Amino acid sequence: MESISELVERFQFEKVLNSNPQSKSIVLLGKIDDKHAIITAEKTHFSVNSSTNEYSNDYEKLKQTTKNDIYYWGTALLKQDLESNPSAKINVIWPATDIHIKKYSQQTMHLVRETPDVYNRIVKPYIDEMYEQRRLKWVHNILYENAEADRVVYKDLIEENKEGGFVVLPDMKWDGINIDSLYLVAIVYRDDIKSIRDLNPSHKNWLITLNNKIKTFVPACYNFALRPDELNIFVHYQPSYYHFHIHIVNIRHPGLGLGMSAGKAVLLDDIIENLNYLGPQGFMNKTLSYIIGTNHDLWARGLKDEVARQLQAEDIPRSRSST
Repeated sequence: MESISELVERFQFEKVLNSNPQSKSIVLLGKIDDKHAIITAEKTHFSVNSSTNEYSNDYEKLKQTTKNDIYYWGTALLKQDLESNPSAKINVIWPATDIHIKKYSQQTMHLVRETPDVYNRIVKPYIDEMYEQRRLKWVHNILYENAEADRVVYKDLIEENKEGGFVVLPDMKWDGINIDSLYLVAIVYRDDIKSIRDLNPSHKNWLITLNNKIKTFVPACYNFALRPDELNIFVHYQPSYYHFHIHIVNIRHPGLGLGMSAGKAVLLDDIIENLNYLGPQGFMNKTLSYIIGTNHDLWARGLKDEVARQLQAEDIPRSRSST
């Protein structure tokens, strides 16, 4: 298997797909060996040793921009170390599909109100189609083929109870070094839950056990550098892939854009609580509001028209058209 260094060296730049000043990241589209590739570069968080409270960055060069009374502004070139204090985190997707390119491209965002009827007419057929196209081979590889075994943080699997098992590993968004930006993902072994829509009261005890295990082992895995109540544990809707998984993020992590915003992230504690009131069908009975981009296939496959219809029914004018 080729290394990331070899891939980046052969990368032929075509255009910038997105640039985010909040996350300090840039997404580039190009080709490697005539196949589309996406490179994401994100500046890493400042490194502080949590046990000694030592600051490991040092200034190689400083240039003053201006000053006023007791306030001074300037720019700096920091000393970096690839092992303990890298300047950026690099992700490569190759070969990249059209779905990847749409996902990482800059796009207009919209708030969608998904009723149970909208889910059944528009969203569920799309989810079933994605699932049938076997786009989750990489998930299967992690769960059953020991892919990324060297990155696994925790694995909970008993042969007699695979349904209760899960595996936890670092998300691509984390550099694996700075605890302040810790980002893990827990992927469950059971394959009957594609999203929160499939959750009902029969899953409540399973979710409680999962939640408690995460809060117990994650601090222990990182020498208790963070506490259970410093973990933001949530799921996405719509998720990036339709196999139930849970995001585990240091609550201090600020730079995730929409990933931790209302309209995207749903706290696992809130999911468990809601299952007390939603009836036997659970989230199938609930209207879910969330943010979705115009590049998402669901927007063109019916959500755009549904948003327009809902606004018209409520006599709310749309100020401008959207693609």
